[in-house]
Amino acid sequence: MVVLNKIYTKTGDHGETALGNGARVAKHALRVTTYGTSDELNSFVGVARLEAPAEMDAALARIQNDLFDLGADMCTPDMHKDAEREYPPLRMAPEQVTRLESEIDAMNAKLEPLRSFILPGGSALAAQLHVCRTVARRAERLAVELATVESVNPDAVKYLNRLSDWFFVAARIANNDGKDDVLWVPGANR
Repeated sequence: MVVLNKIYTKTGDHGETALGNGARVAKHALRVTTYGTSDELNSFVGVARLEAPAEMDAALARIQNDLFDLGADMCTPDMHKDAEREYPPLRMAPEQVTRLESEIDAMNAKLEPLRSFILPGGSALAAQLHVCRTVARRAERLAVELATVESVNPDAVKYLNRLSDWFFVAARIANNDGKDDVLWVPGANR
């Protein structure tokens, strides 16, 4: 259990922060930027929840919890040392990816196939979900970049990839099951 008696610690006053394994790194380190972006995404999900109907709100609540799991995973490097640790760190699991896939399939079954790219927008909820989608894509790009230089849980990367797809399909659901999607018209303003 986490106990936060004091919010400020002053330990980051010189531009460093602690990772889950206790190592101190620069606050601008790629690993910190990666899990910081998932935290940013979590905040945008919280904003989207303000507009979401009950069923989607429940799914977004699960996603917010998953994003904390993802942050815990990403803030603890050296996956190859997990078995040696007294308390194994929390890691994203394949089941979290599978759940997103099932939810995407269920939502997508309600939609007509796309015949055009769509512009982010439509309803307020759809617009917010598109912001979530693009921040999820940025988090995924950062995680993939991090994986080129450090160990990263492949399930964390898969989760971010599916999550951006989830937000895309959810945005279509929020646009009256795709009927109010804003279609891209190539070259419309030439």
